[in-house]
Amino acid sequence: MTLFYPFNLKGTKVIFYLHYCKLLQLKIMQIITKVKELKKILSKYKSENKTIGFAPTMGALHNGHVSLITKAKKDCDIIVCSIFVNPTQFNNKNDLKKYPRTLEKDAVMLEKAGCHIVFAPTANEVYPKNLDTSLELDFKGLDKVMEGKFRPGHFEGMAQVVKRLLDIVDPDKLFMGQKDFQQFTLVNYMIKKLKIKTELVVCPIKREKNGLAMSSRNERLPKAFRDKASLMYKILQAAYRKLDTYSIKEIETFAINKLTIPDFKPEYFSIVDGYTLKPVKDIHKHKYIVACVAVWVGEVRLIDNKIFKNN
Repeated sequence: MTLFYPFNLKGTKVIFYLHYCKLLQLKIMQIITKVKELKKILSKYKSENKTIGFAPTMGALHNGHVSLITKAKKDCDIIVCSIFVNPTQFNNKNDLKKYPRTLEKDAVMLEKAGCHIVFAPTANEVYPKNLDTSLELDFKGLDKVMEGKFRPGHFEGMAQVVKRLLDIVDPDKLFMGQKDFQQFTLVNYMIKKLKIKTELVVCPIKREKNGLAMSSRNERLPKAFRDKASLMYKILQAAYRKLDTYSIKEIETFAINKLTIPDFKPEYFSIVDGYTLKPVKDIHKHKYIVACVAVWVGEVRLIDNKIFKNN
């Protein structure tokens, strides 16, 4: 089904929304829920030599997601954004249940940003019973460290859904955010290994005024915790400043200690090679170095990272 407004409104509410779009000079965006229909529409655009940009999301959008759309608009003719809370990448069923679902709000935000198509499928559309969507791919250990260690099965589900969405959309460019560093590293590996004809474009982390990396999960943080959570970025910055004078082990220990405060529970602070995700011991032997961190702030798990070296 295609909707030409962000949710299934009827009667006067539709008229009101259309007037709202006109006042803001917005083009009415298509929201598509069926794979077959999306492929048909995109096939038409491709026959006209239009380039397709794609940003996969799980909704509960923020300005970080909007930055993906903004970048995609500069690079491509038609922009597709998927909103799908993928059940296969949640190792914690409670986390899946609590994940915010705000399609109406998300659609208005995407339309303002200039997105052309929102793909908002059901799980049955993404994973039909008559289609094997499983992915057998050896990630050479990229999926076993950091997030992979603390969220078993997460990356299997993530890679499965990204591969499935790429098969459906078949975009020229895929836009992902740097905040999920390990995730886009695995996706990049998958694209190269499977020879998928899509270019991965990684967009910089967008941060709140206090430095906290924008995330859909931030919405679940009480205000007091949201302010305190900016400590993650402050520690990343402090760790970077110590890079030339302290050992990697000393820096990681420093970071964990500083993050071990009331209401905080750090899971890891790892300084790794940006290509292999293996631990760094000597900074001079690596061209690409990144620090990645995961912390429970109250009942919400947050991640962040900072690139220390890339040359």
